[in-house]
This record gives sequence, structure tokens and C-alpha cells, in this order.
Amino acid sequence: MAFMGMFRMKVVLLAGTALAALTMATPTLAQTASPDQAELIALVRAQAQEIANLRGRLDKIEGAGVAAAPRPATRLEISAARQPVANDEAVPETSGPQIITDLADQSVAQVIAAARDAAGVTTEWKGGLPTFRSPDGFYMFKMRGRIINHASTTFGSDYDTRNITTTGARALRIGVEGGAGAHFFYQFENDFADNVSDVGTAFVGWRDTVGDLSYDVRFGNMFNDRSFEGSGGSDAPPFLERNVVATSIIPQRGFYGISIMPRVFWKSGHASITLSGDSMDAKQSVSDSRTVMGRAHWNPIKTDRSTLHLGVWGFDEDLAVGGGALSRNTVIGGRFNGALRVSTGTVTGGTGTRGYGAEVGGYVGPLWVMGEAGKRNAALDAGRPDLVSKAWSLSSGYFITGELPPYNARLGTFAQPKVRKPVLRGGPGAIELLARYENIDYSGVPTAGDGWAATGGVNWYLDNVIRLQFNVIQWSATNRSGSYPTKDSGQTVSGGIGITF
Repeated sequence: MAFMGMFRMKVVLLAGTALAALTMATPTLAQTASPDQAELIALVRAQAQEIANLRGRLDKIEGAGVAAAPRPATRLEISAARQPVANDEAVPETSGPQIITDLADQSVAQVIAAARDAAGVTTEWKGGLPTFRSPDGFYMFKMRGRIINHASTTFGSDYDTRNITTTGARALRIGVEGGAGAHFFYQFENDFADNVSDVGTAFVGWRDTVGDLSYDVRFGNMFNDRSFEGSGGSDAPPFLERNVVATSIIPQRGFYGISIMPRVFWKSGHASITLSGDSMDAKQSVSDSRTVMGRAHWNPIKTDRSTLHLGVWGFDEDLAVGGGALSRNTVIGGRFNGALRVSTGTVTGGTGTRGYGAEVGGYVGPLWVMGEAGKRNAALDAGRPDLVSKAWSLSSGYFITGELPPYNARLGTFAQPKVRKPVLRGGPGAIELLARYENIDYSGVPTAGDGWAATGGVNWYLDNVIRLQFNVIQWSATNRSGSYPTKDSGQTVSGGIGITF
């Protein structure tokens, strides 16, 4: 019996090795065998032959002269006409059922379908990485990732220490997302930009539908739903950096917070409400700050090739005791020049912030326009006047290759474009021309600054995953404190490459 067990084990191991080689030899539904796969296909054939021989010997040993009952063919045992292998050697015929050994005789789709059935897992290749699903579709799992690297050079400033060239990673992010059943879902991402490990998105959620409405409720460390560009990830804005509305009219805690966020979606818009504490940290000796935030967008016009976008949002933040530093240094001429900022100067003694804003824009065919404006009042203690932040931005883009703007009508933000003719498949990709003007003005304290920037740019999307970006910025910054306490202006040229999956 021990001999028989070992014999069966060898058959199983060989079958498993053959299945693994078969899977590696069939990477997509659209490809047939290539010369690089010839050795793998030959291996499958050889192992299929050995499996058949071993089964014949096993039948003789077990039957001891008694004819064995016919065994139904497995899903991978599909008879096929014998064909020469890659090295022109023929595989001998056998009487037993054969594993598929010639991709020229059977479609890759049939082979992969059989392998999927045998493995019990289905795979869908979408967005740069595969999505795995259990056989009954109940469980789903996929990887997520983002690599965005920039280079920047500044010139024309009155201060030599501002005329610098730098490089940096806008995002180096890896994560997972998944779900169970129709309702439960989760997502986790960690960012390693600036050589620092930083937990970003980390939440669990529940979703369902009620009539014509759908909703979800998420809990965990989440990104704000606030302003058009402030609600999208680092890979969503068409420019290399978000506009000043997104970066300055913001709670003091920043873009993230441990939150509970219900969202409701209907055919032409969505609304969300968020109750959050601080972003993920290790400070548990004092109370968190408390922020209540809401946003809604509406598409009163929405066709296959045009959309009108309207949006409003606001927040109220109560700062924790000891957390009242309100100093702001806002990017105005590129993210990776730390000497180039519009600053409020040092401001302490804050008790809370309140902000609100509006969004108006849309697209017609390949042309899009978006305007945003917002205001934030930061309350100071001892009866001092508020620190006031005002910002606005007007931007536009045009896809000269004819693609529609990557507008996400469900969330009211930009997303990844759908490239019609990717470069990696012999096409030109998608090319987008850009223009933006933005203005930021701080007031209420003696050290408050102001500034503006005009940006022209071009994006080249090689496919739905890879893009190259180039921005030229004319900027002006007036600060009244710090190392650059005068009005200054200059130019910044920035470029970057981004991969999102």
C-alpha cells in the first residue's frame, strides 16, 4: 500500500507541474504560443506522456488482470491530434486521455478556462494587474500601486537659493483592495515617498442599494472628499501638482483622517458626510481634533460626449488643546522646490478652522474646463482676528488625439484616461494640452503672504497605466517673513513619469 501511495503521489506531482507550466505558457487570452514558450510546451507534452504511461502501469497493478472501470476525462484531459513538438520530434501515441499539448490545435481561451476550473480561481486582467475572484465570485482581491517621480528646475528668482534643481518621488505606493460578497469591501495602501513609510488609505466598508440610490459607509484612515482636485488621488490631477484651492483651503490635519464617511450616489451625482479625528498617528495622550466635512456634486447635463459639473463643499474643524499651530506654506511653483512657497509666517494659538468652496466646470468632446474657489477662516485665541485664506483656480485641457477627459461622474473627480490607441500596441497614445491660472491670498496676520502661478503643460498617456508629464510655470510669491521676505518671481520647469495600477 505504501508503494501504491508513493506511486499515486508521483502522478499527482507530475500533473501539478504540467498545470503550472501550462499556465505560464498562456499569459493572455489574446496570444498564441511564441518561440519563448516552446520549451514550456515541450515540457507539458513530455510530462503528459509520462503521466499517461504511469497511469497505464497503475491500472495494470491495481487491476491484477481485471479490466478497470472506465474513468471520465478530467477538465484538463482533452483529446487532441498529435503534432510535432518544437524540436521536430514526435510524441508517441498512447491509448490514455491526453492533456492539451499543442496550442495551435486548441485556443488559448479553452486552455485557460480549463486551468481556471481546475485551480478554482478566476482571474481578470484590468488596470495593469490581475483581479482574483473565488470560483463562486464571493471573494475578490487585487493589488494596487502607484509610482510617480518628478524632476524640477527653477530659475529667474532674485534669490540664488531658490534657483535650484531637484528630484523627488511624488508617490511610491503599494496596497491591496478586496471584498467579500456584494456588500463588504476594504482597501489598504502604504506610501514610501521621501524614504518614509506612511500609512495612507486603510479602511473597511459596507455598500448596498436602495431603489435607484446606492450608498456605502467606510471607516478608517481616509482621504478627504473636498474640492474637485482635493478629492482625487495624487495620480488624478492633470497637472504635476494640485491647485492652490486643494492645497490651502484644507483642515489643519491635512488630507487624511481617521473617519467614518457615509456616501450616497444617484444617477447624476453624489453626496458625502465625514466625521473624523486626526490622521493616523501615535498620539493617544490627548484628544484628537474633530472635523465635520461634507461635499456634494451634481451633473445637470450628462451625455456620452459632454457633462456639466457643479459642486459645493465645506468643513468645520475644532482643534485639540495643544494642536493650535496654524502656519501654512503653500506650493506655488512646483512641489519639489522647498524654498518656493507662499507662507503665512508662524501662527500659533488657533482654536479651529472653517472652510468652504465651490466647483463649476465640465467638458464637451475632448475639451474640458474647471474652475474652483474656496475660503478658510482660522480662529485665533485672545480675541485676535481670524487668519483668512482665499484661493481660486481656473484650468483647462484638450486631448488632441480625441480622447474624452477622464471624468469620474460617480465621484465628481478626474480619474485615469481611457487611451484609444496605446503606444505599447502601436498607437500614438493620448496627448493632452493644459493651461491653468491660480491665485492664493493669506490675510489677517502681519506675516501673511500671497502669490499666483500660470502653468502650461502637456501630458502624454502611453496607455491607461503609464503617463509622461511636462509643466512650465511662471510664478510670483510675496512673503513677509522667513528667508525670502519680499516679492519675488521666476520660472519653474517640471517633468514627471507616473505609473498607476
